[in-house]
Amino acid sequence: MAATNKHQARTEATRRKLLEAAQAIFARDGFEAARIEDIAAAVGYTRGAFYAHFRTKEDLFLALLEDRANQHMAEVHALLETGKSTKERLAQLRGYYVSRLRNKQWTLLILEWKLFALRHPELRAKLAGAHRRIRKSLHMEALHDLLPPQPCTEPAQSEVPKVILEALLSGLVLERAYDPTRISNPQTAAALEILFDFVIENF
Repeated sequence: MAATNKHQARTEATRRKLLEAAQAIFARDGFEAARIEDIAAAVGYTRGAFYAHFRTKEDLFLALLEDRANQHMAEVHALLETGKSTKERLAQLRGYYVSRLRNKQWTLLILEWKLFALRHPELRAKLAGAHRRIRKSLHMEALHDLLPPQPCTEPAQSEVPKVILEALLSGLVLERAYDPTRISNPQTAAALEILFDFVIENF
């Protein structure tokens, strides 16, 4: 049993190192240009070690996406559970949403991933479906009890505010990264706060 546990711990440690290396190299080289051997070599492994954990580069990105999404949800849950009122929890969620501006690298990676899927129509449905399954696995409905009731009650409609907020964040991060002279960080943060309140109140 001890040997099994040590093996599992080593396996998980290797997998986590590959995920960390993947994010750095995807950000540096772009998703399509990133090479499996470079990701493995960055943490002292071979292509064989990579294939022991992931079938393809796309599988690696989905694993990375799931890992970061779970981390994100854990942070949001912990934050909202400290709120003493609905108003306070909503303000905390707004602050967390705006704070994601600081994680420009990850936002741009998600945009690149979506562009990759669009450029490869034969993969788009599969990749988008996998992304949906990851979101569903997060059990985001547990957050709803901590927030004000939303106008939309249908499951399909409940996705609308999430899509809008994600698109607003992605678009502003992209514009800020492309030409920082057009809009400052404080202006971007202020815009997101206003837009967050509008979306929550109207969708």
